[in-house]
Amino acid sequence: MATSISQAFVKQFEREVHEAYQRMGSKLKGTVRSINNVKGASAVFQKVGKGTASTKSTHGMVPVMNLDHSSIECSLQDFYAGDWVDHLDALKVNMDERQVIANAGAYALGRKTDEMILSALGAATQNIIPDGAIGLTKDKVLNAFEILGGADVPDDGQRFAVVGWKQWSDLLQIDEFGNADYIGSEELPWQGSQAKRWLGTTWIPHSALPDNGASVRSCFWFHKTAIGHASGSDVQTDISWHGDRAAHFVNNMMSQGASLIDENGIVTIDCDET
Repeated sequence: MATSISQAFVKQFEREVHEAYQRMGSKLKGTVRSINNVKGASAVFQKVGKGTASTKSTHGMVPVMNLDHSSIECSLQDFYAGDWVDHLDALKVNMDERQVIANAGAYALGRKTDEMILSALGAATQNIIPDGAIGLTKDKVLNAFEILGGADVPDDGQRFAVVGWKQWSDLLQIDEFGNADYIGSEELPWQGSQAKRWLGTTWIPHSALPDNGASVRSCFWFHKTAIGHASGSDVQTDISWHGDRAAHFVNNMMSQGASLIDENGIVTIDCDET
């Protein structure tokens, strides 16, 4: 058995892991504000307040908006997902097995990315709709919709709602969400359960939303700019030979972080699951 692997194979394996991560690893990375190729241990996101337009007299000075500026620091963390593989030479000629290992590492890192983003969403303490001993109802949805509108959260196609699978089932019971008479056949959720558009928002079911331990699931409706995600190192793969184990160690790693930027752009909807 060979104790080394060609550099071409390593590069191909790393490419497959990267592509798997981009394709299926994270469901939420594209829903938030992102900074890539960060140098250092943290990234800084700028937060700007609302401006006010004013009039001016003829030949007078243009009024200054005096915007509030603040910065949010996002610390990066290093994550690893590795495994031992015996007889790695066989993987060179077996595409299916190699892809299984590549997918496993990519999906593990993707779940960690989503975990960080959900943790940042959970840090918002304003605009919380209590569970009320009921699941996700039309009234709760409309209440959250009103809160976002009242806070002047832009309705620009960059709103996202992440709900649990139980809440996704609740939504399917709402005619306005799942009936073609209201939304048209092209937006029917039955055609795919990954995401759908409703009320100017992309709705996404997710299995890792926080549960307070009392069968209450926290769902989040937010604008893309409310959460920041920073990446110092995208997914990388390292393969090394260990003679004492007669195996190669395949290590996938990344350096990323997520932070709350503006909790006014987030509504938390607590839903009972009993």
